[in-house]
Amino acid sequence: MSKKSRARTRSAHDQAEAGPAAEVGPRQPCPCGSGKRYKACHGAGGSAPAPFVARPFEGMPSECDVIALRELVPAATAPLRLKDGDREVRLCSLLPMVAPAMVRDSGAVWLGLQVQHQYGDPARDLGAVLEAALAQAEEGRSGIVGLTTDPGPGPRLQDLIADEPLEITVHDGFGYWIDDVTERDASMEAALEQANGAASPTARLTGVEAAYWTQMGAKEHLRWVMPHDEDALLTALARLHAAGQDSVAEDSRLVGMFRAHGLLAPVWDLPLGTGAEVLEGPAAEFQKALEAALADDSDLTSEQRAARSGLANRQVTIR
Repeated sequence: MSKKSRARTRSAHDQAEAGPAAEVGPRQPCPCGSGKRYKACHGAGGSAPAPFVARPFEGMPSECDVIALRELVPAATAPLRLKDGDREVRLCSLLPMVAPAMVRDSGAVWLGLQVQHQYGDPARDLGAVLEAALAQAEEGRSGIVGLTTDPGPGPRLQDLIADEPLEITVHDGFGYWIDDVTERDASMEAALEQANGAASPTARLTGVEAAYWTQMGAKEHLRWVMPHDEDALLTALARLHAAGQDSVAEDSRLVGMFRAHGLLAPVWDLPLGTGAEVLEGPAAEFQKALEAALADDSDLTSEQRAARSGLANRQVTIR
């Protein structure tokens, strides 16, 4: 990441921390985190900037998995249990036509994660879409549901669903789009085949939380969304790297990390042919070593400080 990019990221973060009442110049980054200038985003037409929430899914039992499904995993689903009501609701990584939500002919509600509303709080956006879809389902109307304007204050996704871990299913492709359709035509099958061609093979590790193996072309990776404070996690990873303990498989290499919705997702390059199954044991051992490193409050050595600096410079922020 270049110095200019890092400076731009810090500037946007500083504005976000200052809160919605802080004055934002028209040429400064928009506080919503879109990467656009304020005048071209929430400053257009004299509108006020939406309050930016740095960690929107905080408090959800499956926060890390929700972030992974929103940003990293092509095709996955999980049933959602509502706090109020027994309507069938299905959380999906991606819906047809990138729909925010769909009310199916059966009355079931499908909620899509991979939608960028850019209203400042993705969890609030999802809550508003879910409420609208539930209302539409109660009226007996099927079809796509979405947002066209900032929903304003209201319940967030975690306010509407039961406080329990998600049961996630990772799919080979997007066949779940039509798994409730009994009569399928050629155009539907063709669209599905095209979508499947763009999906990278992905598997969720079972022994640790929110770790996903994927193969992208001729490369394999492990991408692992972690719940820890960013500074503490960087320090712990630096300790492990300096000690040669940051591997998750033979000849694997920690190459950097994504930052998404307030959390970090370290990324390892894996030798081609590794697969997901062989990662289970090493990933569990790595997690134990990481927890020990997180508990270590001793000063960093010069080697560990250098490792930390290198890791900090290999971050990519997903907005």
